[in-house]
Amino acid sequence: MTTTTYLPDISLPAGIRSRYVEDINGLFMHVLEAGFETRGRPCLLLLHGFPELAFSWRKVMPALAQAGYHVIAPDQRGYGRTTGWSADYDGDLAPFRFLNLVRDALGLVSAFGYRAVDAVIGHDFGSPVAAWCALVRPDVFRSVVMMSAPFGGPPPLPFDTADSPKTPRPEDPVHRELAALPRPRKHYQWYYSTRAANADMVGAPQGIHGFLRAYYHHKSADWKENRPYPLQSWSAGELAKLPTYYVMDFARTMPDTVAEEMPSPAEVAANRWLPESELAFYSTEYARTGFQGGLQWYRCGTSGAFDSELQLFAGRTIDIPSCFISGRQDWGTYQRPGVFETMQTSVCTNMLSCHLVEGAGHWVQQEQPGEVGRLLLDFLRQAQGGRSK
Repeated sequence: MTTTTYLPDISLPAGIRSRYVEDINGLFMHVLEAGFETRGRPCLLLLHGFPELAFSWRKVMPALAQAGYHVIAPDQRGYGRTTGWSADYDGDLAPFRFLNLVRDALGLVSAFGYRAVDAVIGHDFGSPVAAWCALVRPDVFRSVVMMSAPFGGPPPLPFDTADSPKTPRPEDPVHRELAALPRPRKHYQWYYSTRAANADMVGAPQGIHGFLRAYYHHKSADWKENRPYPLQSWSAGELAKLPTYYVMDFARTMPDTVAEEMPSPAEVAANRWLPESELAFYSTEYARTGFQGGLQWYRCGTSGAFDSELQLFAGRTIDIPSCFISGRQDWGTYQRPGVFETMQTSVCTNMLSCHLVEGAGHWVQQEQPGEVGRLLLDFLRQAQGGRSK
């Protein structure tokens, strides 16, 4: 990848600027920044998910800056205008593993001159990155907000095996069971890990813009069938209750899947949280970069290739002040059965609040930015009060 100084300016709300920071763990990192006018402000780090960008935080950044924070939102490794990463499917996955993404985050706040930040806030795939920041470096990341993706904690170490015969890692039977259902299905994260996924989306029959419009609509509160509830188990029968953007028909691509739910021209025209002009920024960026950089993150998880280093933290809890925010119409809260509950009861020992925001699906900070901004500031005040005692 090369530098991106030739790219057109980004249309941003007043008070947000776009800039680049060099040599962040090997990256030339693109960052959106608010509250930069005065030095000495406390810092907040915002981490986006898939298929999004730093741009996804544009609606909450001004309110956080107005409250006195220096707000930093990068295009993460694999995304947007940040360069220094490889999208080669056959290349090295290691740069995209969680602990290296934490190193990216740590390097960025350090480059801005912070030894500690008031909060790391992550949405979607940015949520587990934020959680790992909190788990690994609680001295730097003083509080954490996880959005739309609950955190289930580090993977456990094999235990009490010294006198047991060695057995190979078992294959998860759920994928065979999903494929064997009367209506054969597959899990989207394993689809996203296939070689074909990027080409499917880049070459979507409806075009990247149409694909993203349908994808964002399908996972939002605008799609009225999003009425999530807890699932009972990680089993084919239960997972098949998830919408098709999570558990897909076996023979379909993601563009095929979401095309069935493409909003009408009238619905598109009525959309206030993601008008066509703003969607065009996403579609232009992904047309330029493709999706593989973000898909590498999924491959790290589904392959299990880096579980052993994450097991260094087996049994560790998140003990700094924490919060969870999701849309009430977001299935992401429940897509991994039991994790939402485990996060609250055992993974986070200082969880101050959990919020399910009405009128929001998966893109909660874009669909309901005013309420998300209010909840974030309430949490930050509460967390700061707890630290000052």
